[in-house]
Amino acid sequence: MHLKNKFDVGKFTIIAEMQPPKGVNVSAMVNSATRVKKAVDAFLVPEMGNAVMRMSALGGAMMLQSKGMETIMQVNTRDRNRIALQADLLAAYACGIINVMGVSGEDPSLGDHHQAKAVNDIDLMTLFEAVAQLQDGKDLAGNELSGAPSFLVGANLNARATGDELETELARMVEKEAAGVEFFITPPVFDVGAMAAFMDKVNLKKTRVIPTVMLLKSVGMARYLDRHMNLTVSQELVKRMMRAPDKAVESLTIAAEIISAVKEAGFSGVMISAMGWEDKLQKLTDMI
Repeated sequence: MHLKNKFDVGKFTIIAEMQPPKGVNVSAMVNSATRVKKAVDAFLVPEMGNAVMRMSALGGAMMLQSKGMETIMQVNTRDRNRIALQADLLAAYACGIINVMGVSGEDPSLGDHHQAKAVNDIDLMTLFEAVAQLQDGKDLAGNELSGAPSFLVGANLNARATGDELETELARMVEKEAAGVEFFITPPVFDVGAMAAFMDKVNLKKTRVIPTVMLLKSVGMARYLDRHMNLTVSQELVKRMMRAPDKAVESLTIAAEIISAVKEAGFSGVMISAMGWEDKLQKLTDMI
C-alpha cells in the first residue's frame, strides 16, 4: 500500500529521513534503510540540505526504490532552473518515485561550496504549479507531454508559529493546498505543546501534518538547537540528557516519547530525522 493510500485510510505513517552520501558509496544509506523498511512507510531523501553537496535526491531515491522501498524525493528550487526541475520530476516518476516534496533550500553561503550561486529561477509556489501542470499533461511552456506523472506532493509547514506568524503560515498552507500540496512536514519538534496554537486552528483529520522528531545526539546539540536554531528544547530534556549514563539510549527514549505524543495528538504521522544516527533507527522503531 502506497503512502497516499495509507494517508487516505488514516494510518499513522512513519517516515524516516535518509541522507544520500557525499560520494558514490551508497551502502550505508541502503543498509540503514533496509534494516527498518518493514517499520517505515517511506524514506524522505533530502536534496542537499544545508547547501552541502551530496548525491542528488533523485539519485538517492532511485537507489532506495530499486531495493523496493518507497521514497519521498525533495525537489529544490535553489539549484536548478525550471527546465531541469521538470526534467527531474519526469525522470523520478518514470523510475517509480511517486512522492515529492518541494523546498526552497538554504543559501549556498551556509554550505560547503561558498562560491556557488543559487539559481532560484522559479519560487516554491511556481514549482507546485509546475508539478500540477505536468500532472495535467503539459510542461510550464504549455507543450504536451507523452505520458503524465501522478505525484503525492508535500511541503514544509511551521506548526510552532504563533500570533501573526501563525496566521501567515496558515494562509500559506491554504495557498499550497490549492496548488496541489497534500501533506506537510514540520521542522523538528521537541514538545507537542509547542504546536497548541496551530492545533487549535487546523483540523488534523483533514490536513495531513507530519511533525519531525529529531534525535538529540548530545547535550551540546540540545543546547545549540535551543539557542541558535529557534528549536525550543526544554531544560528538562537537557537535564535528562546530562544525567543519562547512556546518551544514545536516552535520546531514543525521548524520541519515542515525542512520537507517542504526536500520535496521540492526532497528527497523520511522524518524520524521524536521525542526524547521522541512521544505524540506530531500528532500535527506535522497535520502541514505538
